Amino acid sequence: MNLNTQREQAIALPHGGAESVLATNKVIRNTYMLLSMTLAFSAVVAATSVALKLPHPGIILTLIGFFGLLFAVHKLKDSGWGIAAVFAMTGFMGYTLGPVISRYLGLPNGGEIVMQAMGGTAAIFIGLSAYAVTTKKDFSFMGGFLMVGILLAFLAGLGAIFFQIPALSLTVSAAFVLLMSGLILYETSNIIHGGETNYILATVTLFVSLFNLFTSLLHLLGFANSGD
Repeated sequence: MNLNTQREQAIALPHGGAESVLATNKVIRNTYMLLSMTLAFSAVVAATSVALKLPHPGIILTLIGFFGLLFAVHKLKDSGWGIAAVFAMTGFMGYTLGPVISRYLGLPNGGEIVMQAMGGTAAIFIGLSAYAVTTKKDFSFMGGFLMVGILLAFLAGLGAIFFQIPALSLTVSAAFVLLMSGLILYETSNIIHGGETNYILATVTLFVSLFNLFTSLLHLLGFANSGD
C-alpha cells in the first residue's frame, strides 16, 4: 500500500511541475505577444497624434482617462473584452504621448533626443527582462517598496506640475526611471514564479512601466540637451 502511494506521488509531482511550467510559459508567451501588439498600436496612435498636431487633453482628463480605462481592464481581465480594454487604454496613452513627443521634436536635436529615449527604454527593458528570465531570481520582495515608491513619486509629480517646480519634476523623472526598472524586474519575476497568471494584467503592468520609463528618459534627456 505504501509502495503504491509512493509511486503515485513520484508520478504526480513531476506531472504537476510540468503543468506549472507549461502554464507559466503560456502566460509569458501571451504577455509578450499582447505587449508587442499594444506597443505597435500605441506607437501608431502616437505618430498619428504627432502628424495631426493634436492637442494634449490636459492632466485632469489624462488621469481620468487612464484610471478609468485601467479600472475597466481589471474588471474585464477574465474575458475577451479585457483585450479590447487593453487596446483602448494603450491607444489612449499613445494619444497623450503624441503632443509630448511633438514638443521635444521642436527642440534642437529633438529627433535625436526621442530616438535616444526610445533606445534607452528598449535596452533597459530587454536587459532587465533577460536577466530576470535567465537567472530566475525571485524579486517579489520588491513589491512593497515599489508600491510605496511609485505612489510617492506620483504625488510628487503632481505637485511638480501644479506648483511648477522644475527641480522636483526632474527628481521625479529620475526616480521613475529607477522605479519602472524595478517594476519590470518585479513583474517579469512574478510571471516566471507563477505570482501573475493573468497575461492581460501582466501586459498592462509592463506597458505602463515602458511608457513611464520612456517619458522619464525623454524628460531627462531633453533637460540635458537644453542645458548644453
